[in-house]
Amino acid sequence: MAPPAVADDEIVYESMPRLRVYRNRVERYPGADDFVAASADDAAVVASRDTTISARVSARLYLPRARLDASPAAKLPVLVYYHGGGFCLCSAFDSTHHAYLNRFAALADVLVVSVEYRLAPEHPVPSAYADSWEALAWVVSHRAGGDEPWLTDHADFSRLYLGGDSAGANIAHHMAMRSGVEEGLALRGLVLIHPYFLGSDEVASDGLDRAARERLGRLWRVACPDTAGEDDPLINPLAAGAPGLEALACGRVLVCVAEDDVLRDRGKAYYDRLLGTGGWRGEAEMWQARGKGHRFHLFDTSCSEAVAQDKAISVFLNV
Repeated sequence: MAPPAVADDEIVYESMPRLRVYRNRVERYPGADDFVAASADDAAVVASRDTTISARVSARLYLPRARLDASPAAKLPVLVYYHGGGFCLCSAFDSTHHAYLNRFAALADVLVVSVEYRLAPEHPVPSAYADSWEALAWVVSHRAGGDEPWLTDHADFSRLYLGGDSAGANIAHHMAMRSGVEEGLALRGLVLIHPYFLGSDEVASDGLDRAARERLGRLWRVACPDTAGEDDPLINPLAAGAPGLEALACGRVLVCVAEDDVLRDRGKAYYDRLLGTGGWRGEAEMWQARGKGHRFHLFDTSCSEAVAQDKAISVFLNV
């Protein structure tokens, strides 16, 4: 007997007012991805420009404007940044990440490459990883010269960092792992801001908001429909059978967590594993925002904890 037909308009997942996923389509609502143009204002403290890497991957670069005419010897740290949004939302070109990286590039005096990768569920995970790797390879190719003058003229590739928020932090982790295993690419460091890691084991922060924790689990299955679950190494880098963290291609890691975030203890466990593993010989730091929730720094930008977190990341990138 044939299985019953599934209605095309059945809702598989929703996170309103931003996203609704049906069996046969995805609806993102106004404000979900509020795109803004790069800054061409000569009075702006930070200049930004967009570049096309391939037919499927692009990026927005941020450079402190005072550096545009600086001596070629005055190179800057490079931060390759992956935006969050549960693999399904947000953009390197949205107003929230644009405003954040404008402020951050000015504070830290760094060159930022913010990567635009394809979103799930139209392009399920691991598409985001493939696109993010393509972007990183493009950045690194400029060590020997290339078509992006901001990288060839201003990037100090001995100070190359990866970072991101939430799902972007997840991506940054996997890019650092792949760099060590496949390419032997030496990164200076890794910055994980409220990383989107899950697991079938119970941790204390799961109890902060059970509904939010359940949504994150369901969102992962929407983003990666072929997943084996929450102990898939893609979403749980500490799962049994996951590659060991000693493969991380960097000597320094900063993990930022937020006290009221249901993902808090996943980030802490990652930090603890870095300290406990016998193979990884780098230096790990953790910074916690008191009384704040997931990705608070993108929406409450002027609060003392957001300012302190940005300063901690800035110091980390400039050591």
